[in-house]
Amino acid sequence: MLARLTRRFSRDLGIDLGTASISVFERGRGIVLRQPAVIAWREGRGGRGEILAVGEEARRMVGRVPAGVRVVRPMADGVIADRDLAEALLRRCIVQAHGRSFLAAPRLVVCAPVGATAVERRAVRQAARGAGAAEVWTMDEPLAAALGAGLPVAEPSASMIVDVGGGTTEVAVISLGGIVIARSVRCAGEAMNETLRLFLKRRHGLVVGTAEAERAKIEAGSAHPAADGGECLIKGREAATGLPAARRIGGADVRGALADHLQTILGAVREVLDRCPPELSADLARDGLVLAGGGSLLPGLDAFLSESVRLRVRRAASPADCVALGLGRSLEDIGRFRDLLGREE
Repeated sequence: MLARLTRRFSRDLGIDLGTASISVFERGRGIVLRQPAVIAWREGRGGRGEILAVGEEARRMVGRVPAGVRVVRPMADGVIADRDLAEALLRRCIVQAHGRSFLAAPRLVVCAPVGATAVERRAVRQAARGAGAAEVWTMDEPLAAALGAGLPVAEPSASMIVDVGGGTTEVAVISLGGIVIARSVRCAGEAMNETLRLFLKRRHGLVVGTAEAERAKIEAGSAHPAADGGECLIKGREAATGLPAARRIGGADVRGALADHLQTILGAVREVLDRCPPELSADLARDGLVLAGGGSLLPGLDAFLSESVRLRVRRAASPADCVALGLGRSLEDIGRFRDLLGREE
């Protein structure tokens, strides 16, 4: 009776717990929270940490904190790197989205990379339970992205999704509500930012932070010559002298720096296509594939993949929100999509 009453006052949440950002979908309301998956903390006495900021407030502190304060991402390569900090981040997000209520612990659906091990999935569930969730399910990230992109995942035909996130790129062919073939590579937006940071130091003698490298990717980056951006002014510190400096870099330079990452993503797509059953390959020849995830916003990525695999490639309507929207869709009709959810152990 109490469990039934509690459920009436609870709100089901879908959480896209990504390497770069976290989005929260509340059943009946849509996406209610979207912020960087960053947390700032200071180690206190007795080894106990004091949380100073989370999300956008913590992101603004990157590279600007005094000694003794750390600004970190609790997630790495799509999985939990620090369970305590991930739990603290989830707890703050749940409170912001759900409010504080002793009778209303929410039920959560959280995404997990398709290549995540049982131990990594258990870590996600344990962090969510520790953050105050009443029940926790997990859903494979490509399935959630495909649902959020509006693909007919339950139909007896192939739907192919390429989800380029912050920590991983997930490539999957889906049919009849399940993943037929999938490939997960730890190559996505964050790895591209780090490569650009190293490129700027090696080629241009400029030391920059990850935020400035990401700005270079957004303003000048591309995956195809036809989509090259113009020049971008990047500010940092001159490697030789340590003095403040700035350099202008062109779109072709940025594209060249990202070439290895683009080839890794292309290799994952080709591997999935090569292993796809002929019947489903025929569907893909007709319908093509869909890009999702914030990393898919890189200009020219659709043209690069389309030319390379000779399939039609299109972006989802809201690529950065696809996973959260897919988790939300599963919550809106949990009876229909329950088979797609991993049960608590």
